[in-house]
Amino acid sequence: MKSHLTKSRLTLALFTGITLLSACSEPESPKAEIAEIAEIAEMSLEQVIKDITYLASDDLKGRASFSVGIDQAGDYISQRFTEIGLSPMVGNKDFKQTFNVTSIMPTALTVTLNGKTIADANLGMASTMATLSWQSLENVNTHIIAEADDMRAALGKMNNDGGQHLVIIHSAHAKTFAGYRGYFQRGLTKLNLEHQGAIVMVLADDNEITTVDVNASTSITEKTLTNIVAILPGKDKNPATAKEVVLYSSHYDHLGVTADGKEVFNGADDDASGTSAVLNLAQHYAHQGENKRTLMFSAFTAEEIGGFGSKYFSQQLDPNNVVAMINIEMIGKPSKFGAGSVWMTGMERSNLGELLNVSLAAKNSEIYQDPYPEQGLFYRSDNATLARLGVPAHSFSSTQLDKDQHYHKTSDDISSLDLASMYQVIETLSVATQGLVDGSITPTRIDVNTVRASGKIY
Repeated sequence: MKSHLTKSRLTLALFTGITLLSACSEPESPKAEIAEIAEIAEMSLEQVIKDITYLASDDLKGRASFSVGIDQAGDYISQRFTEIGLSPMVGNKDFKQTFNVTSIMPTALTVTLNGKTIADANLGMASTMATLSWQSLENVNTHIIAEADDMRAALGKMNNDGGQHLVIIHSAHAKTFAGYRGYFQRGLTKLNLEHQGAIVMVLADDNEITTVDVNASTSITEKTLTNIVAILPGKDKNPATAKEVVLYSSHYDHLGVTADGKEVFNGADDDASGTSAVLNLAQHYAHQGENKRTLMFSAFTAEEIGGFGSKYFSQQLDPNNVVAMINIEMIGKPSKFGAGSVWMTGMERSNLGELLNVSLAAKNSEIYQDPYPEQGLFYRSDNATLARLGVPAHSFSSTQLDKDQHYHKTSDDISSLDLASMYQVIETLSVATQGLVDGSITPTRIDVNTVRASGKIY
């Protein structure tokens, strides 16, 4: 386990070094500009560092879903919202939006195919059903994935379609099969079990299925998760404008600790950085006190295990009232466009990026288009849930994910961050989104027909 004392000293040193830049005599220096901005009362570099230092500390044990550590993080975020002077969502007694999810663990799976019993190592299953018993293929969709077929695409289509599927997979896909098998063995988490479906995978070179006998069971339990959600009510005299929502969000969960418990996945960049940004943007706009639209600030839970926080949240409000979602994800390191710069996912899906860049033109700054389209990042964070409902929902990031040696590693701690660059990103977002806050810009909606649906089974 890393030394918390060492990281705290490093953070203090970083903060001291950055604030000393305010004495710099070169106004053109971005770092000097940041130090000067840090003196603004409503949003200070000191507070940003205080927030991320706590959220990424070893004391929180990596903020895994269902852990004590994530509850501690939730308490801290709630306290910050209280200090800022925000309000809970209507109908909530406090900032904690608690809900249940269903955890499904496979407990048994046996398959006899064409009279042969299949070894356990060649079986895998994703199921939302308590039991399976297939002695015929009458009500089961059967698939043969041949050597030349795209296994990932085939499983993805089954997942989106739902239903019950028996999949015979050629041994040429053994490596990919092993990856899916390991993922399914860790169990599934579902917001509800309204869809009863299953995918049973068999690694075998059979090209035809004559007889089958499949028996399986799962253990189904309920667990509790909590989003932390706060509101700054809109102040426009027109009630229609005041009820429009601008959502600033991040996820505050991460991966917990290593299997042996000796090291912590601190998740400093992923996504204590984004959560710290949400807290300080809330402080910024509360201090301004001039928001015409309602501002909502949400720290989502369970992003790392399937985005269940944002999925539940999306059911608690009318998405048609959400003008835009600014989801902040991994801003702790300089992007490929330079320190303090930020890019957004799915820029082509709405005109939000174009509108934000108009606001930034006076600063000779801009928000860039996602430089990693092959990574599918638009679908890999909490924005995707609300985008599927038509909200101009995008994630804003600075990570160089193709080069980041710390992503989902225990080394993603505060010592790996560039806090000056991170602060500049937050300041850029505050300027860029001012038009959303004051009601002067309204982005186009996302076409829901162009957004890939989420899976029904896994």
